[in-house]
Amino acid sequence: MTRAELIHQIKTKHTFLCVGLDPDTEKIPKHLLTEEDPIYEFNKAIIDATAPYCVSFKPNTAFYEAYGLSGLTSLEKTIRYLNANYPDHFLIADAKRGDIGNTSAMYARAFFKRLDCDAITIAPYMGSDSVKPFLEFENKWAIVLGLTSNEGSSDFQQQKMNGKFLYEYVIQTSAGWGTPNNMMFVIGATKANMLTDIRAIIPEHFLLIPGVGAQGGSLADVCKYGLNKDIGLLVNSSRGIIYVSNGTDFAERAAAEAKKMADEMKTYLNH
Repeated sequence: MTRAELIHQIKTKHTFLCVGLDPDTEKIPKHLLTEEDPIYEFNKAIIDATAPYCVSFKPNTAFYEAYGLSGLTSLEKTIRYLNANYPDHFLIADAKRGDIGNTSAMYARAFFKRLDCDAITIAPYMGSDSVKPFLEFENKWAIVLGLTSNEGSSDFQQQKMNGKFLYEYVIQTSAGWGTPNNMMFVIGATKANMLTDIRAIIPEHFLLIPGVGAQGGSLADVCKYGLNKDIGLLVNSSRGIIYVSNGTDFAERAAAEAKKMADEMKTYLNH
């Protein structure tokens, strides 16, 4: 998906919501556990219910890898279902990869060629050769971890070097490896007060914003400090949508929560 196509989807649907697909067999509705592939059936129902209210889906690969080969099969089936039925939705593999060049090239091949995802999250700690292989694929995106929402982000990301935060160095340097057409940055919603400074560094790039809802981030603050002339945001919600209910009405309740977020987003877009 190109930048122009993503912006068109957001403006057409009046939402910049990304739904995280983080299935946990201890949390999904019990009646699904009798299915041959409970994770896939759960995902499929969530996808169908929430698709009208979002422009993106983000499976977190850890929630599939935890179940071994069966979990990876569920992941592949989920991605194939999305590509076949919702090709207009931006598909992010939340895999947080990033290794030496030849290894990153294989990760890129796995997620961009075999699974045909639009984007993958990348940890840039190992430097340019760990990120650049993901930028060699046309109309594919690297989403670089910039400033994350977890408490431990203060251990390294928010340490200062010569008067500048480490995360600022990471964002400024890695932005030069790609362009706003093939690179985004992960910025946690709980760090919304830092978005003004981040936007000064990368005014045009899209930002993937996790942490709204269950983690305490404010959508109002994210929009106040993060929106740009092309919207420039994908706001992710996982637990706050997919686990609103663990009953037989789980999909309907997820749809209602997604619609609630999309309606709020529409008000900010209108402004």
